[in-house]
Amino acid sequence: MLEQLDLTKILVLDIETVPQQPGFDSLPEKWKSLWEKKAAFLKKQENESAAEIYNRAGIYAEFGKIICISAGFFNRSGNSWQFRVKSFYGEDETIVLKEFNTLLERYFNQPDHLLCGHNAKEFDFPYLCRRMLINGISIPSILNIAGKKPWEVQHLDTMELWKFGDFKSFTSLELLATTFNIPTPKDDIDGSMVWKVFWQENNLERIASYCQKDVVTVAQLLLRFRGEKLLEESDVIFS
Repeated sequence: MLEQLDLTKILVLDIETVPQQPGFDSLPEKWKSLWEKKAAFLKKQENESAAEIYNRAGIYAEFGKIICISAGFFNRSGNSWQFRVKSFYGEDETIVLKEFNTLLERYFNQPDHLLCGHNAKEFDFPYLCRRMLINGISIPSILNIAGKKPWEVQHLDTMELWKFGDFKSFTSLELLATTFNIPTPKDDIDGSMVWKVFWQENNLERIASYCQKDVVTVAQLLLRFRGEKLLEESDVIFS
């Protein structure tokens, strides 16, 4: 089935999210109360406070926001593939979402197109939809699964593909990349550090670079799942 897909009709994506405020103390009183209720279920240790675990708030669409969306698509280049990557990022989430929406509506909103990510059905896709609603943005058809039958949903998930029906298994992108000998650049940050790089260092370019690397890795994983050779460094074009 996977081998029959037209890669040129697949948009690979990844998002980066952060808490809406730099720290718990910056929250309005109502939101402090709401986060305290949420944090009560998230504490790993009994003595942890809501303020101490606020750095994890970005995982939840009600308490976080999207600061970067990286997307990539395949083109044929002779007998090999070329992969183009573009990032939408900034402090204004509404602008980031609208720019990404424009890309979807213009190039990837047809019934035969697909969106692909790693653990994207559980995180990226629903997070995007929730934040679009919160920002008053219409959800494009390719993202919106409401009322669709399972075979009508235009979403691919490399983690789900790897499960082979095993619903209890979580496998990180890093682990799969290592398992399949997919070369990945040495990152100076990981996902747990994004909030700090954004709120304390104000370094969005660094975050976008990290996000793009994940998109390329997902693309490489797709190729491996299809039994195809990996992209060379020269095959990846950043714009």
